[in-house]
Amino acid sequence: MNYTILNTEIQDFINSNLKTIITKLILKGSPFKNVTIQEIAEQIVSKNKCESKLPTWFSNKNIYYPNKLNIEQTSSEITANYKANLVSGNSIIDITGGFGVDAYYFSQNVNHVTHCEINNQLSEIVTHNYLQLKVTNIKTINIDGLQLLKEDNTIYDWIYTDPSRRNDAKGKVFLLGDCLPDIPNNLTLLFSKTNNILVKTSPILDITSAINELKFVKEVHVVAIDNEVKELLFILEKNYTQPISIKTINFNRNSNQQFSFIYGANGNPTYSVAKNYIYEPNSSILKAGGFSQIAEQLTIDKLHPNSHLYTSDQQIDFPGRSFKIENCIPYDKKLLKKLIPTKKANITTRNFPETVEQIRKKTGLKDGGDQYLFFTTDINNNLTILICSKLK
Repeated sequence: MNYTILNTEIQDFINSNLKTIITKLILKGSPFKNVTIQEIAEQIVSKNKCESKLPTWFSNKNIYYPNKLNIEQTSSEITANYKANLVSGNSIIDITGGFGVDAYYFSQNVNHVTHCEINNQLSEIVTHNYLQLKVTNIKTINIDGLQLLKEDNTIYDWIYTDPSRRNDAKGKVFLLGDCLPDIPNNLTLLFSKTNNILVKTSPILDITSAINELKFVKEVHVVAIDNEVKELLFILEKNYTQPISIKTINFNRNSNQQFSFIYGANGNPTYSVAKNYIYEPNSSILKAGGFSQIAEQLTIDKLHPNSHLYTSDQQIDFPGRSFKIENCIPYDKKLLKKLIPTKKANITTRNFPETVEQIRKKTGLKDGGDQYLFFTTDINNNLTILICSKLK
């Protein structure tokens, strides 16, 4: 850390240049001794990334920011607060501390929090920021969290970890064993120090493969913000052997959509042609794979086993997007053009042989407008277009 950055005149300069084009600012050079323009630019870029993601940090004075990669990799305040409500007790250790957002929120529900961060500079930054945030029940240690567990005899109520992918992990599909720390191969150590483990992973991780790699999984939480999955959370409880609960949540401006089901339970959905309303599950449900369970629990019909669109005669409160069906037609480009005189529509494909781009090219429809088109396959295996108006 370069503590000179915290001088009042430099902080004022940073705050007054948050909207300045960084490249132009760098060309002017630093107006201060002992602080480079690159250091100032890094503070500006990182602070800007925190405005919506970490408003508590953004709005507090004398916060010191790490590089933008650390900010991009950290939890948002929304997801950190959600995780904090999953734990309780006297003590928790975060063995992959990072920028310390999760530990900050854990400190509001747990009496004693230990934050481990192997990077010396980042650990120093987090320690400084906790002082500015007036947090008194977090102990920061510059150490590899697994190493501390090996060396220390302390028993914790919870262990939390956010393992990162190794640089040599290739492709979009990866295993927890491809991450650092390697949680599956260190579970014996972890369960010798606690009965409860909370693991955060990337949203691209396959849920089934993670459950197979881990032991004693009790709950899986799929967390989305504005219909984008941000985190997968796995709660492990020592010696737990009961059914696994899958819990999904989508945070948005108007409401928090939640849906839960039992992992591996076979739902028995019913099927129907399109009725009066059509529903598209939010991304957290789609990621969790609760396709049959949501139809069964909400007593609505699926359009097709592979379409993952749902329909009903009466409108229901649905955890996703809801639409009123105005027309249902076979896949006929000429007929479609007649029914969409504005030549504008929002297009979604579900279980359909053509992409949105191909459809737009063939039909000449541009993006936008108030009408929503679902190109899908119905229960009779007919290619179908649902012309809809959005309800929510």
